[in-house]
Amino acid sequence: MNFQQLRIIRETVRRNFNLTEVANALFTSQSGVSKHIKDLEDELGVELFVRKGKRLLGLTDPGKELVVMVERMLLDAGNIKRLAEQYSNRDEGRLTVVTTHTQARYALPKVVTAFKKAYPRVHLKLHQGSPEEIVSMLMDGQADIGVATEAIAEVTELASFPYYSWRHSVIVPAGHPLEHAQPLTLEAIAEFPLITYHEGFTGRTLIDKTFAAAGLTPDVAMSAMDADVIKTYVELELGVGIIASMAFQPGREGSLHLLDSAHLFPANTTRIAVRRGHYLRGFAYRFIEMCSPALTEATIRSSIAPAGNGHPEE
Repeated sequence: MNFQQLRIIRETVRRNFNLTEVANALFTSQSGVSKHIKDLEDELGVELFVRKGKRLLGLTDPGKELVVMVERMLLDAGNIKRLAEQYSNRDEGRLTVVTTHTQARYALPKVVTAFKKAYPRVHLKLHQGSPEEIVSMLMDGQADIGVATEAIAEVTELASFPYYSWRHSVIVPAGHPLEHAQPLTLEAIAEFPLITYHEGFTGRTLIDKTFAAAGLTPDVAMSAMDADVIKTYVELELGVGIIASMAFQPGREGSLHLLDSAHLFPANTTRIAVRRGHYLRGFAYRFIEMCSPALTEATIRSSIAPAGNGHPEE
């Protein structure tokens, strides 16, 4: 048994049993992948995959149990390397933070600036993606820290912590009829085309639920992944915009006006997430604490310790 065989087992499940994709992901040949799987099965004396001819269709019962162990073993192997780096080069290394455009653009700049000043020799990689991509990168070990409003709190393998709360705001071009709506209502907003976030981004689910609870079905004329695009098309008078409140910067928004809409939409909570069992370097804890001083290293450690481990990771 070797680590390459374990990586192939894990990747086979992740790639939905497509050995061509497994080979491409691991920079090897499909025949080599098949041989590694067969060699491991021969060594263990059990079949790990359900087959139809040469195709793999799924996992056998022992295969399902083995995959859990493989994930843990490969996670710990990566942890060993990070542990060595922590004590050999405390203030050097790489930190990968994956987040959405909204968080990268409006919430994290001050944190990133402070972190780079404190740790100039750490290569900070800020990767933007969808909430689903954030979860995937955390689970795969491609990222150390995730920041998002959606998805991450629902994954049991991730430990997530409240970062900050915010609400949606309504924006219109200068002279729009809604400027005179006092107080602003959902019914009044729903009379105009809406421009807001794509499904699954920046609290869109909460926007839809709010209108649905009021018995309204607004006309979402356009949707985008980030507020800058939404603001552009609202300024072109193609609809009323609903954006994250922190995305409106007074004095920098041209002819756009922000309407008082705090009473219309419930609060959203952006969260910081890490994978349970993932070893974090000291500077990763500092980054999280710079985001929220309440999230101390002790707090994070106690939450990300592997399941069944009664003490924080050493």
